[in-house]
Amino acid sequence: MPDVVRMNSRGLSAFLRTRTIRTTVVASSSSPLLSSAARADDLNIAHLLAAYARVLASLEQHEIAALALTLGIVFFGVVTAIMLVRTRTRAAVAEAAARREIMALKAEADRLNAVLLAEPQVLVAWAAADDEPDILGDPAFLATGASPPRILAFNTWLDADKARMLGHAVDALRARGEGFALSVTTLAGRHVDAEGRAVGGRAVMRLRDASGAKRELADMAAQHRQLQSDVEAMRTLIEALPAPVWLRDAAGRLAFVNAAYARAVDAADRSDAVSRGIELFDRTEREELARARSRGGFFSGRLPAIVTGGRRVLDVLDVPTQRGAAGIGIDATEAETLRVEIGRMVEAHRRTLDQLATGVAMFDADRKLAFYNAAYRALWDLDAAFLDQGPSDAAVLDRLRAARKLPEERDFRDWKRQLHEAYQAIEAKQHEWHLPDGRTLRVVTTPNPEGGITYLVDDVSERLDLERRFDALIRVLGETLDNLAEAIAVFGSDGRVRLHNPAFARMWRLLPDALAERPHIEVVIAWCRPLHRDETAWQTLRSAVTALDERRAISCRLERNDGSVVDCTTVPLSDGATLVAFQDITDTINVERALRERNEALETADQLKIGFVHHVSYELRSPLTNIIGFAHFLGDPATGPLTTKQSEYLGYITASTNALLAIINNILDLATINAGAMTLDLGDVDIRRTMAAAAEGVQDRLVKDGIALDIRVTPDIGSFVADERRLRQILFNLLSNAVGFSPKGETVTLAVERHHDGVVFTVTDRGPGIPPDVKDRVFALFETRTLGSRHRGAGLGLSIVRSFVELHGGTVLIDSIVGRGTTVSCAFPLEHAAARTAAE
Repeated sequence: MPDVVRMNSRGLSAFLRTRTIRTTVVASSSSPLLSSAARADDLNIAHLLAAYARVLASLEQHEIAALALTLGIVFFGVVTAIMLVRTRTRAAVAEAAARREIMALKAEADRLNAVLLAEPQVLVAWAAADDEPDILGDPAFLATGASPPRILAFNTWLDADKARMLGHAVDALRARGEGFALSVTTLAGRHVDAEGRAVGGRAVMRLRDASGAKRELADMAAQHRQLQSDVEAMRTLIEALPAPVWLRDAAGRLAFVNAAYARAVDAADRSDAVSRGIELFDRTEREELARARSRGGFFSGRLPAIVTGGRRVLDVLDVPTQRGAAGIGIDATEAETLRVEIGRMVEAHRRTLDQLATGVAMFDADRKLAFYNAAYRALWDLDAAFLDQGPSDAAVLDRLRAARKLPEERDFRDWKRQLHEAYQAIEAKQHEWHLPDGRTLRVVTTPNPEGGITYLVDDVSERLDLERRFDALIRVLGETLDNLAEAIAVFGSDGRVRLHNPAFARMWRLLPDALAERPHIEVVIAWCRPLHRDETAWQTLRSAVTALDERRAISCRLERNDGSVVDCTTVPLSDGATLVAFQDITDTINVERALRERNEALETADQLKIGFVHHVSYELRSPLTNIIGFAHFLGDPATGPLTTKQSEYLGYITASTNALLAIINNILDLATINAGAMTLDLGDVDIRRTMAAAAEGVQDRLVKDGIALDIRVTPDIGSFVADERRLRQILFNLLSNAVGFSPKGETVTLAVERHHDGVVFTVTDRGPGIPPDVKDRVFALFETRTLGSRHRGAGLGLSIVRSFVELHGGTVLIDSIVGRGTTVSCAFPLEHAAARTAAE
């Protein structure tokens, strides 16, 4: 009994261990639901086994045996039920996975079938040792009208030879795995590609519709044949052309030439010309063609070339191609020569007609304007663009009528019809048009042999007016001569009086009746000799009137015996006559003498004034120098202390003496310049430094008057050749003048600019400005005007400025507007001009 219990205990323990392992395996490999079910079963079994052990411990041996048998049966049933549940669970899982795989395979099969049927084709597949094939695709493109199994009946959609060939190829594929690729044509005329191969132990044949590609290929073949025919025709034509033709590759080298090209360049044949690269044109012409090709355009024009040893002119057309360029040159030498000759002739005729004062207009048989000259356009004042369009005769007349440049007729249509009768006339006809603007035109219509007419238009208004004016002029001239104060006489080529006025008779006290008999010059001189007995003057007058080979005008002055003075002037006339004029200038001579005497007196007074000023200036300079020296000595602390008043008075003395010394120095400088003794100390002048030094001289006046100074100079202004001391003096005087005329609180501008030929300094103020009547006198000596400002001075500043600038070879300009200020510009030449002026 204990052994049985122990055996059962060991068996139970082994069973529990085995059950625990299985439960663990199932739990680790199954779903969470199955794992929880297995754990519940194991727990129940464990409880049963524990109860079974407890019962075994309390039962007898035969009871234990009976109980063990019962429990064994119960345990077998439970275990069998549990295993059945697990098997059904695993089967459900496997069935779900298989169903999902089947759905994926169906989707893949549908996708592959859609791809397969995307183009017209049929797939036929035979498995190994299986005569029934699988057929995929739509056989409609084969036009069999039968079901898919009828596809293998090749003779139903192919002719006998093609069906037999395809059948042999399929048999070889199924029997030996030999692939094939055939192109066949169905009975319906469609092109089909048949391809067979062994794939994965199966024989597969694919039938694909190739009608589109075949049709394209056939079209391309037809186009190729057409292009070959066209190319051959073009080659034949090019070879037959007498003009040189050439082709070039992308590098610009000759790739093809025709026979005419080879003959033109004296080559053996076309191949020789291409291989040697013999060019038809010179390098200049080839470069011109290359430039046209590089711009992507074609060249069309005339170029010279040496053809078979002679110089010719070719009409060249050179066009770019995809792989180079093609060109042709047509001989235009004769046409060019003829064109030049015709153009020269036409141009000569045109120039001749353009020089005519008569307006010329030619209309052709269609009544269109074919030619007009400049006089015609100017006569009617028509637009050249309108005339160049070749308007009709009627259009020209309508435009002239609209501009009121034709006679104002009552019936314009009838007038125009009568004018246009010249197109059917034989002889020329003349018209006279009186225009509204007062002009009178003579119009001649001349028929042309070609059927048109030529208008010749002359403006006779001037001629008619001249005739009227000539008559009036003759009358006016007679009246004018009769009323002139000068004595006029006209002597003909024979030396006799042809015309005279009453003043001539009065001046020389001659009788009008005697002059009316047309006396000779000798007789007239004899009558005039009592009033003037200088035979030289009369001989000169006689020669001027009677000379035959050299007729020239003379002028002489005759002082007559009665005290009067007469100017005699002769003028040779175009008809051989001579006009002699006598003018009494006695009063003029007397006035001239008086003015000359007065001028001499003024010059003498001016010289005395200048001499006095110079003398006084020199005499004042010495005592003024002493005053300045003593004033400086008194201001020196070493001399002794001064009171406030004494220092103030001493400052007044110093300022006044400095101003007086500046005036005296300016007077002396002007005297030196006027005497021609002034010389310049030329050298390189730093412009910025000189402007700063000049500005420093007026700094106290700027501060005193509250005036700002704006100096405008670029950093790279540099230097130029001049006298630095005189330049500083010029700028100082200009600044002093500008400060004196500027109101308080204003700004004075000092600027400089460098040009290619000189340096220009400008000083601008905002003062009252200079009136126009005063501007011309501002440079005069001692000319000073306040113009409503606080400026006071001796009137020497601008005079010495102009003198120094002109001494440098420069110029001074003043630009002033009343009420807005004044700008003074000083232009100095550059180094060479300045040096030359100083030397002079």
